[in-house]
Amino acid sequence: MEKGIILYQSRYGATEKYAKWLTAMTGFECMERKKADIRDIKRYDTIVLGGGIYASGISGLSFFRKNKRQLKGKKLAVFCVGASPYDASAMEEIRRRNFKEDLADIPCFYCRGAWQESRMSLKDKALCAMLKKAVARQDPAGYEPWQKALMEAIGKDCDWTDQTYLIPLMEYLQI
Repeated sequence: MEKGIILYQSRYGATEKYAKWLTAMTGFECMERKKADIRDIKRYDTIVLGGGIYASGISGLSFFRKNKRQLKGKKLAVFCVGASPYDASAMEEIRRRNFKEDLADIPCFYCRGAWQESRMSLKDKALCAMLKKAVARQDPAGYEPWQKALMEAIGKDCDWTDQTYLIPLMEYLQI
């Protein structure tokens, strides 16, 4: 058996950046989730999956769900990447939505990513514009952390990536 692999699915680059940092920190191999074949992946002892958060879903997580039986007995972990600052209640909601029965035992770690409007697809720009419009109707004093971050980032490119977000995952991996 081989030691470990980091699979990632990254739309704009922040998740890939974390995956590469994690690779350097662990010595694990690294691969885009779309290129992963379960026949190759199941030979690893530890499998870490990283994906961006979009509409409260974690991209790439379906790989674990689809292959859960074949990954039985492996050490699995997920890191998700979002533009908002860490918020415990938001993380609970992400866990509730993404880690149902079959994935409930997999730990999930949060890494703050980036907001790169200049690189967004037309569809993502349109969705963000609608979201901004909805949030702007609210009283700023009552904004949740993600809403405040959204309103501050609109119209800019921001990068909040930081290797220190990986420390709790590294502690879990015991490397």
